[in-house]
Amino acid sequence: MTDKLIERSPDILGGTPVFAGTRVPVRILMEHLEAGDRLDDFLTDYPTVSRSQAVALLERATTMLVSGSGEAAA
Repeated sequence: MTDKLIERSPDILGGTPVFAGTRVPVRILMEHLEAGDRLDDFLTDYPTVSRSQAVALLERATTMLVSGSGEAAA
């Protein structure tokens, strides 16, 4: 596994942000959680994503939201 959490490349899904070392879009995790799925359900559906990757992404998203650095422009 690389030390990067998210990768973007025009060669992988047209530049969609994916979990590093996979072809799994980051948005898929968020969609699963929004639908009420458990993290374990997502990990079962996408075994190329490790638990540590998913948890790190959620922690990063939480930090961005709490610090305000992830706010969209109004």
